[in-house]
Amino acid sequence: MKTIKSSLIILSSVGLLFLGACGKGDEASDSKITPTPPPAASKPAASSAPAAASAGTKGAKGGQVVNAGAYHLEFVPEKEATGTHLDLYLQKGDKKETVADAKVSAQVQLPNGKQQTLAFKYDPADKHYTAVFPVKGAGSYPVKVNADIKGEKVDGRFTFTQ
Repeated sequence: MKTIKSSLIILSSVGLLFLGACGKGDEASDSKITPTPPPAASKPAASSAPAAASAGTKGAKGGQVVNAGAYHLEFVPEKEATGTHLDLYLQKGDKKETVADAKVSAQVQLPNGKQQTLAFKYDPADKHYTAVFPVKGAGSYPVKVNADIKGEKVDGRFTFTQ
């Protein structure tokens, strides 16, 4: 009986160590944005967990979609002669009401690893936020959008290619 208890304790301990090792990730801090398909959203831990977008999800405007808690973010990049025009549709609730009073910025990671910060401006006529990314180099550009809505932080991660 004593051998069975000892065996169970050892087996349980080994199992816990194995689960702990499987759950460990690279916990080193990295300031670079890394692309993670499909796009996922993040929000402060104090609020409810965000729902991640499904792979291949297209929004009403044909862009990449992230749902973050009560918020719906749709990111639409369009190539232009001067760079890439970036549109962000920020909406709230099931009715997807436009959020017009947010402070929106984005960190774009260049293919060489450097980052560029862009400030988005609200376009009241088209009811969305817009910015121009002036870089024209070919490559994949991970984007982290940060929205501050009356002190509430809402983030979304997207990627576009030039």
